[in-house]
Amino acid sequence: MNGAPNWISDPSDGTAKRGASVCYVVTDIETDGPAPGKNSMLSFACVAVDEQGVAFDQFEACLAPLDGAAPNPDTLAWLKSQPAVWADLTRNPRPAVEAMAAFANWVRRLPHEPVFTSHPLVFDGYWIDWYMRTFLGLRMDRGPYGGERLFFGAGLDLPSLIMGVMGWPYARCRRPNYPLEWFGGHPHSHRAMDDASGYAAILTEMLRRIRARQQVSV
Repeated sequence: MNGAPNWISDPSDGTAKRGASVCYVVTDIETDGPAPGKNSMLSFACVAVDEQGVAFDQFEACLAPLDGAAPNPDTLAWLKSQPAVWADLTRNPRPAVEAMAAFANWVRRLPHEPVFTSHPLVFDGYWIDWYMRTFLGLRMDRGPYGGERLFFGAGLDLPSLIMGVMGWPYARCRRPNYPLEWFGGHPHSHRAMDDASGYAAILTEMLRRIRARQQVSV
């Protein structure tokens, strides 16, 4: 590999090598309740950010509700009280299997090893993992079980990154406590692409601070 690091290479997983660089697939989801399967994911959006903090690609989809699922009444009432949000969630929905297959193909085409990233990882990652397992037979973290590895590693929790970069206590790492300029002008509207873009801008700011710290220490 001409001296390049090979710590990402995994010849057993059957996927093409994408070099020793990663990109961050910053993802936001919108659902009609708290429990996948019982409730449905209605939309999600992703912004791909390279290691320099540059957003270079994006993906979004609206999904049809799952067969046999039902919205949480309180969640549905809130969604319908927000006309712009509800309109965004219900525009041209696709069957979940079709939307997830398109998403997986988009991830496979990214030029760097993709790291799933969200705020928080435990919510967005849980839902995406459930939909991937249910409709594609894939897992967020392949672990020792074989099969295709769609993502590199187990995912990046953006609040945890902010805690480490800023030196804040974890309890402070919540959206209302972040400076508005971190969001790069993107509103937190509960429209998936708006929110994913805002979190991608926060990731860009954290990566910038990491680079600045490294330059000072050289």
